This record gives sequence, C-alpha cells and structure tokens, in this order.
Amino acid sequence: GKGENDIELREIPEPIPQADEVKVKVRAALTCGTDRKTYLRGHHLFNPPFVFGHEFAGDIVGIGSKVRNFTPGMRVVAANSAPCNSCFYCKNSEHSLCDSLFIQLSGAFAEYIKIPGIIVSQNLLLFPETVSYKEAAFLEPLSCVVHGVEESKIKLGDTVVINGAGPIGLMFLQVVKLKGARVIITDTLEERLKLAMKLGAYKAINVAKVQNSVEEVKKFTEDKRGADVAIEAVGLPEVWEQTISMVRKGGTVNLFGGCKRGTKVSIDTSLIHYSQINIKGVFHHTPGHVKRALNLICNKAIDIESLITGELPLCEISTVIELMLAHKGIKIAVIP
Repeated sequence: GKGENDIELREIPEPIPQADEVKVKVRAALTCGTDRKTYLRGHHLFNPPFVFGHEFAGDIVGIGSKVRNFTPGMRVVAANSAPCNSCFYCKNSEHSLCDSLFIQLSGAFAEYIKIPGIIVSQNLLLFPETVSYKEAAFLEPLSCVVHGVEESKIKLGDTVVINGAGPIGLMFLQVVKLKGARVIITDTLEERLKLAMKLGAYKAINVAKVQNSVEEVKKFTEDKRGADVAIEAVGLPEVWEQTISMVRKGGTVNLFGGCKRGTKVSIDTSLIHYSQINIKGVFHHTPGHVKRALNLICNKAIDIESLITGELPLCEISTVIELMLAHKGIKIAVIP
C-alpha cells in the first residue's frame, strides 16, 4: 500500500534475518478488517508505503545465529505483536495494555516475511500437519476473540447477543458456544446470517429488515429482559449504543469493535446506575490468549474452513482488496 486507497504489487528484496530473527516462507495469508480500514482511512500506527497482511502461516526457511528453538522446515504461525514484560502493565498481567507493545501489522502479503526477535521469543508457535496453513493463519484474530470471550465472564446457560457476523462475529459465535451459551447474532448481510445459523446460532436477525433491533433481540430472551452478555463486533458508535441497550440488568457489555478515531457514544446514566450494567472494552491479545487460540485451532474445536470464502494468488491482490471493500465473503486466503 502506498497511501490511502492505493495498492500495487511490487518486487522488494528478500528479507535477511538478523541474529534473533526468523525468515518464513508465507504459505497462506488472510485478509482482515484492519487491512480494509487501513486501505480506506490509513492507520494511526503506520505510514505508507508498507506491505499489507498480518495474519499468516508458513515454513521457516532461515534463522539468525542466536535463534535456538526453531529450525528450517518447521511449520509456524506468529502473532503480530509481543509485550515488553517489564512495564507496569506487563507486571500487572495486563499484557495487551503494555506501554511498549511491539506491533508489526504488515508484511504477510509477500513470499517471505521476517519475524522480529521479540515475537520469535514469545509469539512464534509451531503447529502440526493436521492443521492447514490457512487454518493456522486464523491465529491472530482468534486470539483477540479468545481474549474478548474470557473478559466477558460468560456462564453456562447464558444467552449472549453478538452484533456483527463478519469474521470476528462468527469466531465469537463459535467460542461463546464453547462456553455453553445460546447465541443471538445480528448483521445486515443475509449471506453472513445464513453461515451463522450453520455454525450454530440460536437466532440470526437481519437488522436491516426490522424496525427496532434492540426490541427484536430482546424478544428472543427470557421475559424479554435482554441478553446476559452483549458483544459488539462491528465498530460503529450507533451499534455500540444499541448493544448497551440489549443487555439485561446487571449484564455485561463488551464493546469489542474498534470505531473510527474521535467518535463518541452517549449512554443513559440510569442504565449504568440503576441497572448496574458493566461496560467494558477489550483490546488485542496476550501471549496466553494466543496459545489458547492455537489450542482451539489444533483441537479442531471451531470450524475455520467455513470462514474462508475464497482463495486467490498474490498476483491478484487488487481483486482481493475489491472483494474486501465490497464486504464480499468472510475471509479471503492469499496464497503467494
């Protein structure tokens, strides 16, 4: 990407790993909502030009002189960040809030990628041959979802509403179901809602076709009281506000979707005070959540294949971006 709304395929030098780095041949990379947002409106952490893609899996083809636990030929997947482990937040076990969180959100839509030492030591993981490269590439977004679910305090038998049935919403659906809850999911795209039903949603509501999405969701909860937990996986302020209204008294609202910078939401004060609603944000992931997410993938605990709705070679990257912008499909695998 050379700037907002500008992308081209170009030859760049093959990366050479430094002493603590690992070079990986990318076998599969996935499109992501962050790529879409970066393309449309830039990203506050990055200035163009840079190589898109941060969800990938592949084979190690080179290692630096100080790398110990990895050898060429290993099948690996990496998360896109690593905490410093020495700041206040890391010492407080809040690694996703690390003051010096090292984030690398780019480089995977290429034949080779270099993994920085700090990620090699904490978040580069092996996966078995029973797991495909495409499945393993889901690790990073699934890690965020695992973090989101663990923070939502879902109990057995709960009813949970998830607003948004994109890749993140559909992963939330599956992980929440593993927690023993019944899931109501909403979206505006019929294709996504059909898939949500196939993946085990109790109800899938097309909010484009209802007068009042809040009332519609509450209708499917016991005594119309609202969900025990409500999760926003869209990233729009108006949906954040609707999500807050869908939860029961004493319930938890997880405002997971990242909104545009500078946006605000308004909340009825009595909801917080008299209804004792818990509202929380959850950002990113930690090495612990990354490991748990990989376990879910390796244990085949969730259906990942259904979320990959297309596969294209790297040379057709412009088509990939077009599909992504049009919200066609769920996830597209890019095969270098």
